[in-house]
Amino acid sequence: MRTPGAPVAALLLAATLTAATPLPAAAQSLDLSTITCKDFFEGSKDRLDFVIAWMLGYYTDEDDPPVLDFGKLKEKAEKLGAYCATNPTHGLITAADKVMD
Repeated sequence: MRTPGAPVAALLLAATLTAATPLPAAAQSLDLSTITCKDFFEGSKDRLDFVIAWMLGYYTDEDDPPVLDFGKLKEKAEKLGAYCATNPTHGLITAADKVMD
């Protein structure tokens, strides 16, 4: 079970990123369980950054402090990219499960 701190931090980050980078009306919902690695990394950089930041919050352990560590974010993004480069047909959540925990 996750602590309230992680979801609140993720929500604040999402609100900040959404305000800074408006998404098109058609992209108000994104089912990450249906996206492959290839599809994800062929998307816009803004969406990539936003989703990877969200994933870092989602995969944060309940005992971790509610701190957004940009170094850790970059490290996880690089690991996700490397995994997806060698496994483009795998689902994004499958890839994230391998590298984000």
